[in-house]
Formats: sequence, structure tokens, C-alpha cells
Amino acid sequence: MNGSGERADREDFGFEERMRELLAEDAYAVRPSPAPYPAIRRRGLAERRRRAAVAGAALMTLAAVPVGAYAVSGGGGGRADTAVPRPSVSTPHGPTGSTGPSGGGPSASAAPASPGGPARPATDGQLLDGITFARAADGLAKCLDAEGGPPGSGADLGEAGDYRIILAIGSTGDSNAPGDGVYIAAVKERPAGRWLVCSVKDGVASGISAGAIDASVPGTGPVSVDANSGELYQQSYIDKGHWKLPFRWGVFGTVEASVAEVTVSYGDGSPVTATLDHGWFVAAGLLDRQVTLAPHVKGYDKAGKQVYDSDQDRTYQRTLP
Repeated sequence: MNGSGERADREDFGFEERMRELLAEDAYAVRPSPAPYPAIRRRGLAERRRRAAVAGAALMTLAAVPVGAYAVSGGGGGRADTAVPRPSVSTPHGPTGSTGPSGGGPSASAAPASPGGPARPATDGQLLDGITFARAADGLAKCLDAEGGPPGSGADLGEAGDYRIILAIGSTGDSNAPGDGVYIAAVKERPAGRWLVCSVKDGVASGISAGAIDASVPGTGPVSVDANSGELYQQSYIDKGHWKLPFRWGVFGTVEASVAEVTVSYGDGSPVTATLDHGWFVAAGLLDRQVTLAPHVKGYDKAGKQVYDSDQDRTYQRTLP
């Protein structure tokens, strides 16, 4: 082979090598690069945080009410009761009286304030101290959002629409929970007998207590009060002998269908005729001096015969701590 042939072969070989390199470079350019997962994850987290912030701002805007709406009383608890729920009363009870000095006639409607909101109490007299139903419903929703556990968990308290508000009163702050606010008591029909007490201060949820009336306890009568709801009618043990007065108190419990009337006496005041609201009784009043005994509850049947007396109820804590 002469010299010119060898040079041609080398040039052809070099040309082929160069073509292979170019084709390889083109193939790499066409093939997508690996996805930048760290960067994508960072962007995803940032977007979720942004959306959560926007949603939170929207909810706060929709739920905003004047701060003064809750500046009428004091807070309480985070205590919880895991007692077995008491069966519900089959026949709903209508109102039989007022729930304290403010009184009040039958409510115009028992329907929820909104499709997802709680049901109204039986009477407007169950909403005291200038607290409107709208404000009570808003406070209940805030407590459930702040204090309820994840859906389906043991701490899941449900949604506001699962409840009926039966009492809203001003609460007086004490040494254990300073600051006046609002107490909202609500009950849940499924499971039957469930209740909660929500505390709101300055428009912000500040605590929630939840429990159930236990009908299986020996000695339980046709009227029952859960001792864990006692935050409504007593101040902190730390302040024993030094309660802030006057003191707005409230009490509630379940009643059987045979009970036609419930009265509650507290301190040296006259007995208050409770309101009967779908198997629950509710009463409230004012104390002008500190007491040592819990509210005295009595129940009567349709004939006026006394069928319950809390002084004879072994399950009722008659003496305050």
C-alpha cells in the first residue's frame, strides 16, 4: 500500500471516531438529565407552607369577631374524662324554665347557624352575659380546631356541626387560669352522653375539657352530673377562701325521660329552675360569696314527685375541694 492510501485510511478512521463522539454528545443532549429531587422537594415544601399560610389567613378572616366578644369571663381546663357514655334520652325535652337571672323564652329555631355549625340551644336564655349564638359557635369551632386531635384518633373531638351548644356564660379568671373569658358547653348526640366545655379568652381558644356521663355506675339516678364539668361552678383550689366575686356559675347534666323538672340551688340563692334541652338539664346563676358545697340538684317527675336529690347521690361530689 502506498503512502497516499495509508493517509486516506487514517483520515477515514479519524472521521469515524469523530462521528462517534458527536453522536454520543448528541444522544446525551437529547436524553433528559436526572430530576433535581432536592430542589423539587424544597419547592414543594415551600409551596405547601405558602398554601397553608394563605388558607389560615382566609380562615382567620372569616372567623374574626371583635375581641370584646369574649372579654366577659375566665378560662379553664384541659382535663379529660374517659367514662362510658350514657345512653341518650329517647324523648327530647323542651324548655321548662330559665337558666339563671337572665331567663329567656324559647328560641326561634333549633337549626344550626350554618350548614357546618353547631345546633342552637333550646332557649335564648342559655346564652348569658351578652354572648350571642354566633359568638358561641365561633368559639366552639376555635376550641375544636386548637385542641382536637387528628381525625380518627382517640383525641378526635369531631367538628362543630356534631354538637349542640347548651350553655354559654362568662367565666372568671383565677390563679390557675388568669384572665376573664367565656365558657361554652356543648353536647354530642353520637356517641350519646358526650359533652365538652370550651374556654375562650380574648378571642383565642384557651382550653377544652371533654367527658361523658356514665350510666353504669351503681347508684346513678335519673339525673346525672359529671364531676369533671365542675369547672363551671368553682374557682381554683389555689384560691380557696379568696374567690373573685360576683361569680357566674353554671351546671349541666343528663336527665331521663321520666324527669319533668330540675331545680338547682347554689349558695344562699333561691333555687333556679333548669332548662331541659334534648335530654340535658342546664342552669346558671350568680354567687356573691364563696361557698363550700357544690350545687344542690333535685329532679321531679310529671306528677311533681321528687325522684332525685344530689345530696343522696353517692356518685355526686357534694363538697367542693
